[in-house]
Amino acid sequence: MTTRVLLVDDHEVVRRGLRDLLDSEPDIEVVAEAGTAEEAVVRAQAVSPRVAVVDMRLPDGDGVTLCRRLRDLPEPPFCLVLTAFDDEQALVGAILAGASGYLLKQVRGQDLVTAIREVAAGRSLLDPQTTARVLERMRREAAEPADELAALTDQERKVLELIGEGMSNREIAERLFLAEKTVKNYVTSVLAKLRMQRRTQAAAWIAKRTRGESPR
Repeated sequence: MTTRVLLVDDHEVVRRGLRDLLDSEPDIEVVAEAGTAEEAVVRAQAVSPRVAVVDMRLPDGDGVTLCRRLRDLPEPPFCLVLTAFDDEQALVGAILAGASGYLLKQVRGQDLVTAIREVAAGRSLLDPQTTARVLERMRREAAEPADELAALTDQERKVLELIGEGMSNREIAERLFLAEKTVKNYVTSVLAKLRMQRRTQAAAWIAKRTRGESPR
């Protein structure tokens, strides 16, 4: 059975190289490409890929949040993170978001092909060393005081700060040079990570934190 693949990377030359590599395999078909997280969700809903190969850094978000959004779809693809950065925090985040594997872009082409087949079969690509790193980090974080901001990306923190200043989505979009819809997605992600339902809660929370008071 042919494995349908969605490629998500903001560099066209990277997507083209991956497509050329994968289309030469008889059992793999690239059915869609996306350069942003928002585009990836739309394409995934339209073509129902079996595997999504996801870059960790995208213009309108990060691979961790995208994996979580893709895994929440009615027909979720298996997510395989392919990144240029060996970032332990990103690795942990990707796994917790439901990614089936995490590879660096230095990987050999044939190893990537094999990884896609493994992920499509429902298997995990976490080797013992990677698993040990994740477990050690989780134990370390469990022993430290919780900091809700640690779960936010740099862009999400900027959005949260501007929410605290009372800005609307449109005003935040103008300040950060983003599309208003992108800001809306960031706000939704921030509220989810902080376990809040309304932006007014986030505004009050960040205001208390700025004043040095307990946010809870």
